[in-house]
Amino acid sequence: MAARATAARVWDRTPGTAPPVRTADQLGMVFSRLDCRPRRREPLPGIGIPTLVVHGRRDRFFPVGNGEAIAREIPGARLLVLEEAATTLPETAVSEVAEAMLRLGQPTERRPQGAGATPRGGPGF
Repeated sequence: MAARATAARVWDRTPGTAPPVRTADQLGMVFSRLDCRPRRREPLPGIGIPTLVVHGRRDRFFPVGNGEAIAREIPGARLLVLEEAATTLPETAVSEVAEAMLRLGQPTERRPQGAGATPRGGPGF
């Protein structure tokens, strides 16, 4: 009986019946019950080497904001958002990622905030 009541609550609060909406809602319920300790982001501020955070714009599971938050927490990290990628690195983006990795040791151009700068300074960062 408890399972039926839980299922009814999930169905009632789901904002729509389309399969992607229902799947996202169910995943949210599962993840809300996970114990995520230790926090995986806690050690990020202690990273002291040049770091490139690569994130796919089409990742439906982790939005780009997740990659932005990780890059903000690592001192001096650069963020590369791959517009056509989801959760894996497409073969067509290998050279773009390699070039970004090679630029890690080079100083970045600092742009004033709000001046159209993409995350972490230059195009693709």
